[in-house]
Amino acid sequence: MNTSFSSNNHAVTTDSATDAQISLRHISKVFPGRGGWLNKITGQASSDFVAIEDIHLDIEHNTFVSIIGPSGCGKSTLLNIIAGLSSATSGEVIINGEIVDKPGPDRGMVFQSYALMPWMTVQDNIKFAVETVYSKMHVKQQQRVIKENIQLVGLTGAEKKRPHELSGGMRQRVGIARALAINPQILLMDEPFGALDALTRGFLQDEIERIWEQQRKTAIMITHSIDEALLLSDRIVMMTKGPAARIDEVLDVPFPRPRDRNTVENHPAYLKLKKEMEDHLYRETRAVEEAQIKP
Repeated sequence: MNTSFSSNNHAVTTDSATDAQISLRHISKVFPGRGGWLNKITGQASSDFVAIEDIHLDIEHNTFVSIIGPSGCGKSTLLNIIAGLSSATSGEVIINGEIVDKPGPDRGMVFQSYALMPWMTVQDNIKFAVETVYSKMHVKQQQRVIKENIQLVGLTGAEKKRPHELSGGMRQRVGIARALAINPQILLMDEPFGALDALTRGFLQDEIERIWEQQRKTAIMITHSIDEALLLSDRIVMMTKGPAARIDEVLDVPFPRPRDRNTVENHPAYLKLKKEMEDHLYRETRAVEEAQIKP
């Protein structure tokens, strides 16, 4: 690989990944342990913890990527580094040829815990995001953006409701609308349906597929659901167990778009891909459990 960096403007040239919108170059994250004298006296001393190590990945424009792996393998840590919410200990995140190390309006984030302002209505939660990113946008344009994104996620009629008046699925729709309202190039989702019941989860999966087909943004989603990953993804990144988790394999998902559940489940490659993912998760999860019971 021939890669050159410029420390002045954070520009980067990478010959081996000219088509990549997002490039992760040897990303590692180490959480420092507690080694001070007081920690040692109190018995709370601990070693450094290597969450992820040497993550190397290219993601092309308009690609939907899912990341799966056993619990504790650093999936959220990696997503937070891409979002700029956390810094890598070593390595670089490169987006559109620029090294990034902080949040930016080119990345919208959807959290599992919704992260809504409880005192704000649906439209005010979305308005807050729009005003924060586009402070000089004309009021009428703001109103149009807010209305369009409320319609996009199917919340017309709930504009004046506050989060406590909404179901879990509706709250997550607000979170999705808020992330999309700033018109990011990249949508990042950290287990967006993990807290929802099975029926609501399935419905919102279909909604994400519909929205993605309309907008075709680059998307990165963390999930523990094999079926969810197969339904939505173009590529699936399978991570090893932690500590020092790595990428084990990247699967290409050949299902044609637009997609629906029946078409995906009846595709000739579906059972093979599903079994490969099940075997991977079983192997890595079993390794985690065996490591925990060792004396």
